Amino acid sequence: MIRTTFILLFLVLGSTFASAQSNANSPYSRFGIGDPVDFHTMYMRSMGGAAAGYFDPYHINLSNPASYSALRATAFDVGVFANYTRLSDDTSSDNLWNGNLGYMSLAFPLKNPFSSLLDRSESPYKFAMAFALIPNTDVGYNITSFETNPEIGQIERNFSGSGGSSKFIWGNSMAYKNYHFGLNLGYLFGNIDYSRFAFFNDIPASFDNDFSTSYTMNGLYWNAGFLYRKTLNKKDVEENRAAINEITFGFYGKTNTSFSTEADILDRSILILNGQELNSDTLRNESGIEGSGTLPAEFAFGLNYFRGNKYSVGFEIAQTYWSQYKNDANPETLDNSFRVSFGGYLRPNYKSYNNFFKRVFYRYGLYYNTDPRVVGQEQVKTYGATFGMGMPFVFQRKVSHANLGIEFGRKGSGSLIEETFAKISFSFTFNDDEWFIKRKYN
Repeated sequence: MIRTTFILLFLVLGSTFASAQSNANSPYSRFGIGDPVDFHTMYMRSMGGAAAGYFDPYHINLSNPASYSALRATAFDVGVFANYTRLSDDTSSDNLWNGNLGYMSLAFPLKNPFSSLLDRSESPYKFAMAFALIPNTDVGYNITSFETNPEIGQIERNFSGSGGSSKFIWGNSMAYKNYHFGLNLGYLFGNIDYSRFAFFNDIPASFDNDFSTSYTMNGLYWNAGFLYRKTLNKKDVEENRAAINEITFGFYGKTNTSFSTEADILDRSILILNGQELNSDTLRNESGIEGSGTLPAEFAFGLNYFRGNKYSVGFEIAQTYWSQYKNDANPETLDNSFRVSFGGYLRPNYKSYNNFFKRVFYRYGLYYNTDPRVVGQEQVKTYGATFGMGMPFVFQRKVSHANLGIEFGRKGSGSLIEETFAKISFSFTFNDDEWFIKRKYN
């Protein structure tokens, strides 16, 4: 019954996710293929995104596929978010709200850990599989500017864009003793629309400019990961059944990947009077323009320390080589980006039976990254702080978690346009420990 519920939820939410449109509003999403979306699940975002060396037996870490084989139960994770952004420049500011379904993912061990207890022997090998549907980039902006030309008067320019790209992922992982390996394979797809308008407000009955480009993109995606776990108190664990203290090292990355595009371009001069289009002159009208592109290589590594079930702390350093980016449908020059993340959690007493808040995960994190986009000859920078709570609850007689996260940050500090943002995220992680269990009959 629980397995059927998970699969139905995945299919229903998947169709909803695939039809959802981006409602982001960021002028920086004009560059490249849009604003890169945080690839981490909600609980990982609450820890600053320090995911390379992190694993959890009951939560999914999509960033490093090697972590799947550390799962001890099936996990279904779905997240939503709301985002407040304040855009400001030297003369004005604007406040914006948006939100959407963030992602959904399903991962499970291919051999139930309880089967080892039934067999009275533990295999050194573990295997796991995962599926996920998650945004890749968001495009959403609507900007209007005014300038005055001595010969033709005031010119009103409007720039707008919408759409984005998403990824469907199939992941596999295996572990041999303390060594974990993983591979995500996926399909990248999306649709992006750009429009540019120029209105000549002081010229009566003028022909205004209307330029628009729309293109689809699709291609294959992959990334691989590695995770090594080292128990620091192995003797004490074996002799006294003490809580395991361990340190983990993780790495994930990918090489350049290719995608294909198909674009439609329509450039017109139009005559508008009293809000109605009366006449138009087509300057360019082409459809089905085929092209190609390259998404950059990226690599990340990190370390984490786990003190039993009490707390964890870790960091991650990541580099993405956006200078290798190419896109025939929207040519752009980008710079390499760098990110450093720090975070962890504190759990006062997971065994407490009379104090709910002692069983809660209290998560925290910090991050800083340089953005691939360059504005005013300066690379855009982003920094932020994250906080969160992982609250256990019982669903279908299984312990699961509700994850609440808050993020504060700023993008483009000191640039022409600054974004100050606050994000509220919420996700459910449902667990089930009965998948693939070996049945025994007397």
